[in-house]
Amino acid sequence: MSFFEKLKSGLEKTRKNFTEKIEALVSGSVDIDEDFLEELEMLLIAGDVGVKTSEKIMKDLRFAIRKNEVKGPEDVLPFLKNYVTRLLSTDEQRMRLSGSPSVVLVVGVNGVGKTTTIGKLGNYYGLLGYKVMLAAGDTFRAAASEQLKIWGERAKADVISHNEGADPAAVVFDSVKAAIARNVDVLFIDTAGRLHNKTNLMKELDKVHRVIQREIPDAPHETLLVLDATTGQNAITQAKIFTETTNVSGVVLTKLDGTAKGGVIIAIKEELGLSVKWIGVGEGLMDFRPFEPEKFAEALFEK
Repeated sequence: MSFFEKLKSGLEKTRKNFTEKIEALVSGSVDIDEDFLEELEMLLIAGDVGVKTSEKIMKDLRFAIRKNEVKGPEDVLPFLKNYVTRLLSTDEQRMRLSGSPSVVLVVGVNGVGKTTTIGKLGNYYGLLGYKVMLAAGDTFRAAASEQLKIWGERAKADVISHNEGADPAAVVFDSVKAAIARNVDVLFIDTAGRLHNKTNLMKELDKVHRVIQREIPDAPHETLLVLDATTGQNAITQAKIFTETTNVSGVVLTKLDGTAKGGVIIAIKEELGLSVKWIGVGEGLMDFRPFEPEKFAEALFEK
């Protein structure tokens, strides 16, 4: 099965919750009247696109109707597909790997697949020929280091870790030093994900940043926020907290294969201005790929 087929299969629940309901509205309507537009807006909101983003889409759709670009219900799905593709597209680099080593900080709450994401990123770049190292900076969660070591073995990457409860900044310091000494190309750093005390999170991330920049002034080169697609709009709330505490450069969206809330991708970009850079649609090492807006829109809107 190709990755596109996996993506399409993974979005099946989202299609049932979102696309198929819009298709039913379109097929049951003769023309676009106010009732049609109100129903469409409700379906967008229910599909976890979010209130603000749904309002924006509807405003642009009404404008397209006035310009006669959308003439009837049959034009609505093509409009949405093109709209979503344009909205999610970006000219940004996938990853700014410009350092020696390049440092990628990975943040997010516990349970979103953060450690797994680091392992898969390490494997992806290892297959591309990069020398990769992983840092077990989440010393708060029990067994986080052990889990990362397993992923390190799979990805054939060195893992730097301390004992559970150690100072995360000390792990990061040792990791950066080791990465420099061993001529590593990319260092991926795991971080603690607790949100029950935002002040502690902010202090910890600030300390981690200072430690990194003491050795590599322009690092971290990327800060990736990992979000769980199954949480829908809660992912937006998490993202807002992390964008307040650190300079997030992009999003990794996991568990797209197990959710009916895949529409949250649209809200992430529109409401937060963050690009989804990577997606996961399964447990395997190869079920994790760069996010392609055109493929996503095609998988979501085409049968």
